[in-house]
Amino acid sequence: MSKRLVGSAAAAMVMVMVAGCGGGSQADGKIELSLGLFSDFGYDKLIEEYQASHSNIKIEQRKVKMEQHNTQLATQLAGGRGAADIVALEEGVVSQFRASKDKFVNLAEYGAKDLKDQWAGWKWNQGTADNGEFVLGLGTDMGSLGLCYRADLFAAAGLPTDRAEVAKLWPTWADYSKVADQFAAKTPNVKFVDTGRNVYKAILDQTEEGYFAKDDSYIAEKNDKVKTAFDTAAALGTKGQTGALEPFSQDWNVALKQGSFATTTCPAWALALIKAGAGDAAAGKWDVTTAPGGGGNWGGSFLAIPKQGKHPKEAYELAKWLTAPEQQKRIFKETGNLPSQPKVYQDAEVQATVNEYFNKAPVGQIFATSAESLKPTYRGTKDSKVGPVFATALTRVEQGKQSAAEAWTQALKEATDAAK
Repeated sequence: MSKRLVGSAAAAMVMVMVAGCGGGSQADGKIELSLGLFSDFGYDKLIEEYQASHSNIKIEQRKVKMEQHNTQLATQLAGGRGAADIVALEEGVVSQFRASKDKFVNLAEYGAKDLKDQWAGWKWNQGTADNGEFVLGLGTDMGSLGLCYRADLFAAAGLPTDRAEVAKLWPTWADYSKVADQFAAKTPNVKFVDTGRNVYKAILDQTEEGYFAKDDSYIAEKNDKVKTAFDTAAALGTKGQTGALEPFSQDWNVALKQGSFATTTCPAWALALIKAGAGDAAAGKWDVTTAPGGGGNWGGSFLAIPKQGKHPKEAYELAKWLTAPEQQKRIFKETGNLPSQPKVYQDAEVQATVNEYFNKAPVGQIFATSAESLKPTYRGTKDSKVGPVFATALTRVEQGKQSAAEAWTQALKEATDAAK
């Protein structure tokens, strides 16, 4: 999932106490395992099934917002107590936690390397260290990119509405910006895109290196692709073509319900959030097509096992089962979270999946095709510290507080400090 952000309501659905230690053994002899998650991984029914077939296991889910999850986990690892038996690591921060691999169980000790061929090569590599000898986590979903749009608002602007024709409008992000100009000229009271921040991230997620080179050296100030992504998004904001919204916030939900913007970048997991925010009244109005620039990846996670847990073997068996091909397929059918295993996303049933809410869009085919062409961006150890600096700079541009040039200069200085 990832960056899988969720609104307060979704995050609070299954809130439990997070300050306690990992699972232990109950008085009745059952082994208690805890899962530290953010957002909805689609595990509720699977956990019920696993407990039914493993009478000696009791499983507790701990769900909080992503930022809280990451902060708490870092504190728990440093303090040596309090972490769940299995924890989710989102792909945007997996490099950060890979640097603390001594705090985690090497899943290779339990045979994880034998499972390597289940995953897309890049996905497997993201979850490993030491040239693949240390397996930090088993991959859950991934976030191959699509572009969601309001067909009725496109029609009002005199633009095509058929998803194949819409895709032809924007083979590149420069073309996407031209469509924004056309839309704004005809529909000045509706924003073309929810936020320039999502456009910026989508463009960066189509590059192999962003803020950091693959040797983990900081390169943002000399990487032309970062500047191009920033300039493209900032131009949309400067022209007033963005809603300047915090992605997936309550304001974003309100804007969805009101039909205040016409497009948003959407990895597979975001469709459920759009549907929840826009509500039944917008059913069939939203559609999905391919994103400008080709495939990219936003989000997706791994299940890792902190060393402080009391039952690493049982925790591994559960993580292995939850990420197995059969479960990834079931989760996709229920939640729309795209499997990170080629055997699953190439499955005929997955490829044939359509989303009724999004005008019967062939989401299985769209996102699987995107997955086949994506080249994941290298995430530096301090990626999660640097990225928000540029996102905040774009918000200042959208809000009219700075020019694009001023925001870029300030962002570079702050990002350089954050990368030290």
